Amino acid sequence: MEIVKKYGYEELAILYIGEIENKYLEFIESIQPPHSREEKWVLIISTMYGCPVKCSICDAGKYFKGNLSTHDIFNQIDYMVLNRYPEKKISIPKFKIQFARMGEPTLNPNVLEVLKQLPYRYDAPGLIPCISTIAPRKAKEFMAELMEIKHIIYSKYQFQMQFSLHTTDEKLRDQIIPYPKWSLKEIAEYGEDFIIGKDRKITLNFAANKYNPIDKDVISELFNPKKFIIKLTPLNPTRSVIENQFQSFVNLNDLKYVKQIIDSLKDIGFETILSIGELEENLIGSNCGLHALKFENDGYVIRDFLHFRSNTTLKSDSYN
Repeated sequence: MEIVKKYGYEELAILYIGEIENKYLEFIESIQPPHSREEKWVLIISTMYGCPVKCSICDAGKYFKGNLSTHDIFNQIDYMVLNRYPEKKISIPKFKIQFARMGEPTLNPNVLEVLKQLPYRYDAPGLIPCISTIAPRKAKEFMAELMEIKHIIYSKYQFQMQFSLHTTDEKLRDQIIPYPKWSLKEIAEYGEDFIIGKDRKITLNFAANKYNPIDKDVISELFNPKKFIIKLTPLNPTRSVIENQFQSFVNLNDLKYVKQIIDSLKDIGFETILSIGELEENLIGSNCGLHALKFENDGYVIRDFLHFRSNTTLKSDSYN
């Protein structure tokens, strides 16, 4: 793997663009202020070259060139780990590896092999793998094996599962995620068996358009607050979001509506997180877009599509 570009800076996030046999992928290392890297370090890696799902809020679906091998998934992790911890001893309380940048991880069986090897490849007692998925219908066997791996290898707070829902309206969900997938009811049933004892709760992520409902009654009817947690996130300014003229239901200038949703969910027993992050990550590209598209389409620069105000100075390209 050749690193062809880097964006960002040490104090927040660094986005890497890698090239393998004329195909491009992205991976990221970040910290989450006010936490230092010694407290929490997050690696976000790709499992595919692009993505076949074509979610209407994501740029990865603009091209798809197949799955990454087990070796090339580890290439991303090793590149970031060995740069800072050449002996692979990572004494960080929270060392999270998210399979969430480019691609739907449950459509790549090599991800399961990576999960089997991870705890033995690094000396990292704080390791927390995180799978973020839309729950594709064809990934039934993957999900069954994932549950086995999690029960056998990972326990208590060592694994994080996230389902990307974006709305409780099944018809609108099909428009946002135009790919055969489990219903909300099927996701809820899977979660009942996935969570045992003091496992981390499963995250239900809503990065919703302004007009996509998040109905507390639907959530209450289907999901168990002892096993699921709700996360509300803004729509990142991806190229797809801007082209589709979507508006985020999380309005950073007026959070009144979002707070009403949070309060209503808390009233029915659900722990709810409002996850906004650092706005400057949008400029770096670690939150959104795909810098890799620049290497597929000459002249496309992601920052040309960003429309938000920032009082901070962009330090992009400082690692060239």
